[in-house]
Amino acid sequence: MKASNELWKESLAGKIPEQLVEEIETFEVEMQLRSQCKVDEKVFAETRLRRGVYGQRYDNGRRHDGTESKQLGYSNQKQTKGPDTVWDAPGMQRIKIPYGGLNPEQLELLAELAEEYSDGIAHITTRQDVQLHYIHVENTPAIMRRLASVGITTREACGNSVRNVTGCPFAGICRDEAFDVTPYAHALTQFLLGHPDAQNFGRKFKPTFSGCAQHSCGLTAMHDLGFTAAIREVDGEKQRGFKMYVGGGLGAVPRQAKLFDEFVIPEEILPLSQAMAKVFGKHGEKKIRSRARLKFMIEKMGMEQFKQKVLEEREKLEHDPCWTDYLENIDSWQEVPLHPAGETLPENGDPRFNQWRSENLRQQRQEGYVTATVTLPLGDMAPYQMRGLAEIVRQFTNGTVRSTVEQNLVIRWVSNDDVPALYEALGAIGLNEPGASCITDIVACPGTDTCKLGISSSRGLAAELRNRLERKGFELDEAIRNLHIKISGCFNSCGQHHVCDIGFYGANRTVKGFKVPHFQVVLGGQWEENAGSYGLPIVAIPSKRVPDALERITDLFVRTREADEAFTKFVGRIGKAKIRQILEDLTEELPEPEAEPTFYADWGDPRQYSIGDIGKGECAGEVVTQYEFEMAGAERMIFGAQVSLENGNPPQAGEEAYAAMLRSAKALVQIQYDDVTNDAEEIVEEFKERYFDTEIFLDPFAGPKFANYLFAAYDAFSVGAVEHTSESAHHFVEEAQLFVEAVHTCYNRIRSEPGILSNGTSAR
Repeated sequence: MKASNELWKESLAGKIPEQLVEEIETFEVEMQLRSQCKVDEKVFAETRLRRGVYGQRYDNGRRHDGTESKQLGYSNQKQTKGPDTVWDAPGMQRIKIPYGGLNPEQLELLAELAEEYSDGIAHITTRQDVQLHYIHVENTPAIMRRLASVGITTREACGNSVRNVTGCPFAGICRDEAFDVTPYAHALTQFLLGHPDAQNFGRKFKPTFSGCAQHSCGLTAMHDLGFTAAIREVDGEKQRGFKMYVGGGLGAVPRQAKLFDEFVIPEEILPLSQAMAKVFGKHGEKKIRSRARLKFMIEKMGMEQFKQKVLEEREKLEHDPCWTDYLENIDSWQEVPLHPAGETLPENGDPRFNQWRSENLRQQRQEGYVTATVTLPLGDMAPYQMRGLAEIVRQFTNGTVRSTVEQNLVIRWVSNDDVPALYEALGAIGLNEPGASCITDIVACPGTDTCKLGISSSRGLAAELRNRLERKGFELDEAIRNLHIKISGCFNSCGQHHVCDIGFYGANRTVKGFKVPHFQVVLGGQWEENAGSYGLPIVAIPSKRVPDALERITDLFVRTREADEAFTKFVGRIGKAKIRQILEDLTEELPEPEAEPTFYADWGDPRQYSIGDIGKGECAGEVVTQYEFEMAGAERMIFGAQVSLENGNPPQAGEEAYAAMLRSAKALVQIQYDDVTNDAEEIVEEFKERYFDTEIFLDPFAGPKFANYLFAAYDAFSVGAVEHTSESAHHFVEEAQLFVEAVHTCYNRIRSEPGILSNGTSAR
């Protein structure tokens, strides 16, 4: 592999910016030092992550020969072959695509890289990036050099850094935007990339730009730093600026961003962002990673104090010409078409073409032009499709294509006259599927396919739901055609399940001694208005019954909605309790494993999901019964908390959520100590001693953070210092739900690891 890297280094000499050359060579040196065990793995992990190089799940933790696959990186054993030692397992390369902007040359190179180094697939992410999976890490310097030759860097694609600056893919052509945010997004990308004031974070920092408030293209409500374009009139003249939002984020317990400033002039975007980065670096959490995002720092500090510190830091900054230099040529960003404007959009007798025309084309504010969305099922593209798409973009436009947060691509500046020919050209490479931003256009994270945190197969479920919905075709009721479905393989919301009409996230349960893949059903989220509201989980459904759950929910909506009622308002009006009621039986009476073994396997995976190691004695049988009884009660309490929240009673919601946490903690304690009472102090003490202090509860999914949710709640409730608002109760209910999920995970671990209790705890 060294020869390959040297070959690309020589062939691309002079074609790569000097700064990127230096960065890649530094990374190569660090790789060599790690191979010689001269750099600690933890240190090197952050180094490679900041260059977008990830570890990934490989065949669900096993190689194809059945042996265990190790985490991405060099073995901790002393290496004997020096710097040429190969890595232990394939990983993933994330590639930053600022505001989704791509050109034909970049598409062609991505096709080459996917073909030569990956599994032949390029994956579009929910943050407009591109990911290549099954990459061998010794190849990453060559990949980085080739990307740099077409103007792409992987620097800070991951790690504790400023992540990809996302932006509306319709910026500059949207009829509803205040103005084109593209040059501002580009300026922030370049300014913060590698900036010394943005290198000391405890966790990631995600910025975004949106051209308007009403659509979802920028999603400013769910970012650490969000800019929404705005216009104000000053002395009779219109002035550009931005509403500036801070502290948003999804993850396990989402937070909506809060308004930092009603109107920030363009000259202040970069210095304020720099000041905010400094404040986050100085005051953000560094030790407890689960609390190290900006949203938690603002919550702890309070918005007023946070804003004061940012403004104080802003005043201390020395002037940087970069803050305003880019504004001198701000109008030069205007894209121009390749072909003249067309007449009215054509129609023909082909129902499929007309459906594609209706769902995948968007009229630009420039008359005679449309933007065409290329629907990518699961966000995947094959090399031949990328090459074909590059030629199509050259044929019909001046190279204007962007990725979207819904894992699609859009081709901008297509003349109306070219629409039929574009449709045929896309069809030749299998990319003229209709349904953009419709119910069949399902978003899914990688899930158990490649993610180490994946619990259930999000991509497998997404493919199944899409297939079933597409089979209905024109029979789909118009009321549900434009609903949004998003799926995450775990609670971390990489599939953005919190901000859609119907969301799902992976969970697991033990049934009849077997682990069964489940998905929590999430309702109440809103995709429009830049992710205007977040949903909550209402019930966990076995994975193989999720399609039935979706059909029941959509059928109820079609039958009982009021005239032109949006789905979000429908959920609020009818209530989650009613919807949960029609799903309850899907959680009951699971088939016997011998009678229906596929029920105990995940979507797209013929293997058994997992087997719990259950004993035959009476004690084991009694424990299972007692545990399941307590956990069923805890989950009822969680749902009761959601209903109380929905009915406008945050204090009651908080009390019920806390009771659910205590009951689920008690369920674990009773496995070892069946004399525990309902006293909160006793439950928490026993849980801490038996599961937290012994680290039995600290598995890869839960870590200490979910246990800390319980401890923090106990501390607050024991002194009566809890006065929940609607917002704080929403967060607390989410935390309680995650604690309950972590208890399930811990229980599954106990069942599958014989002796863990006797080895991890002292006898009482």
